[in-house]
Amino acid sequence: MNARTRFAPSPTGYMHIGNLRTALYEYLIAKRDGGQFVLRIEDTDQKRYVEGAVDIIYNTLKTVGMNWDEGPDIGGEYGPYVQSERLKLYQEYAHKLVELGGAHYCFCSKDEADEQKDDESNTKFKDPCKNISLDEAKRRVANGEAFVIRQTINKKGKSLFNDVVYGDIEIDYDDLDEGVLLKSDGFPTYNFANVVDDHLMKITHVVRGNEYISSTPKYNLIYEAFGWEPPIYVHVAQVMKDAQHKLSKRNGDASFQDLVAKGYLPEAILNYIALLGWNPGTEQEIFSLKELEECFDANRLNKSPAIFDIQKLRWMNGCYIRALDFDEFHKLAEVQYDKFLTRNVNRVELSKVLQPRVETINDIVEMAGFIETLPEYSIELFVNKKMKTDVEIAKKSIELVLPKLETLDVWTNESLFECLKGVAIENELKNGQVLYPVRIALTGLETTPGGASEIASILGKEETLRRLKKAF
Repeated sequence: MNARTRFAPSPTGYMHIGNLRTALYEYLIAKRDGGQFVLRIEDTDQKRYVEGAVDIIYNTLKTVGMNWDEGPDIGGEYGPYVQSERLKLYQEYAHKLVELGGAHYCFCSKDEADEQKDDESNTKFKDPCKNISLDEAKRRVANGEAFVIRQTINKKGKSLFNDVVYGDIEIDYDDLDEGVLLKSDGFPTYNFANVVDDHLMKITHVVRGNEYISSTPKYNLIYEAFGWEPPIYVHVAQVMKDAQHKLSKRNGDASFQDLVAKGYLPEAILNYIALLGWNPGTEQEIFSLKELEECFDANRLNKSPAIFDIQKLRWMNGCYIRALDFDEFHKLAEVQYDKFLTRNVNRVELSKVLQPRVETINDIVEMAGFIETLPEYSIELFVNKKMKTDVEIAKKSIELVLPKLETLDVWTNESLFECLKGVAIENELKNGQVLYPVRIALTGLETTPGGASEIASILGKEETLRRLKKAF
C-alpha cells in the first residue's frame, strides 16, 4: 500500500518554520512512495483561530510547490477536511469509546479539573468519575448534566511502540494523564480528533514533533480500543534558534512569510529546512523539490535538535539567486529599485552587477544605495597601498580621466573599461591607480558591487562626470 500522509495545521497565523518542515517531510514520505499527501485543517481550538490563516496555509504550500492531493478546497474521498465540519463524527466516536471502556463521562466542575488543559500538561488528574457506573453516567447525561468525555487508562506496566527516528520506545502507563477527549461544548481535543481522522482518512504515516512522544501511548490505547491499526510514527527533533532555545513563533522568531519578506527565495527556504534534521548521506546540499522527492529517506532523520543557522540560509539563498535566469532576477530586483531609486540609471546593468553578489533580494537596497545618493566620504579613502594610490595620485588620475570621458561617445562597460585602461597606459600608471580612484569617487565606498567601469555605465555619463568633478 502506498503511503498516505497528512499535514494538519491549526489556522493560528503565519506558517512557522517548524510547521513547514513537518509538512515537507510528510509530503516527501508520500511522494517518495508514490502516495498521497492530504491537507487537513485543525480548527477545533476556536479561541486560537486567526482570520485569513487558512489562506496563508494554502498560499505557503502552493508557493513552495507542495501541492496536496486531497483537502478542503479540492475535496477527496475522505472529507470533509476541516475538523469543525466533522463534530458529529467525533461525538459519535467519543460516545462509542465510552461503550468500549476506553473512555468515561466526567462531571467534575472546572474547579476540579480544567477541561481546557490538553493532555500534554504535567498535571495528572485523578478522576473520581471513572468509578461511576456506565448506567448512572448515562442517566446523568440524559438529565442534561454538563459533562466531558475523558480517556480511561486502566493498563499497568510499560507501553512499547516503535518510531522511525527513535526506534523502540517504552513509557510507563502510570505516567499518562486521563485527558479530555470531548469537551463540554461538543468539540474534540487535538488528541482525539487526530486519532479518529487519521484512521478514517487511512493515514499510514504520522510525522510530528518529538514532544508528542510521551502522548503516543494514549493514542495507541484509543486505536486499540477501537480495534484499529496505528500508523507508522515519525517523531522529529525540534528546530532550535540556539543550544538552549527552540525556534518559536510565539517568541517572535521568523516565519516563512517573514523570511520571504526579508528577501529569501521560497525554493531556498524549502531546501534549507529539508536539511534541518535530515542528512542525505552525501555532500550535496542544493536540492530541488523534485530531487528531494526522489532521494528523501525518513530513516536518515536525526534524533538531535537542529540549529537554525541564518548565515547558512543566506549562503544557500545566494546560491539560488545566482542560479536564477537573469530576467527572473531582474524582475525581482526591479521591485527593490522602485523602493529607493528615483535617478534614471541603467537598471539592467545594475542587475547584472548585483546578481553575482547579493545573498538576499533585500540586500539590493543597502548594496546599491550609493547610486541614488552619493554618501559623504573622506579623501583618505583614496589611499590604498595595494592599489598604490594616495590622495595626490587619485586627484591626478581623475583629472586625466575627465576629458577622456567627456568626449567618449559609446557609454558601455566595455568602452569605459578600455578608456580608463588607456588613460593608465598613456600616463604610465598601473590600472589600479586609475580604476580605484574613479570607483571611490563614483561610490564613496571602499567596497562596492562592481568596478569603476561597471558603476559608470550604470550611473550614466552625466552623473558620472558630476561625481568625478565633485571628488576634489
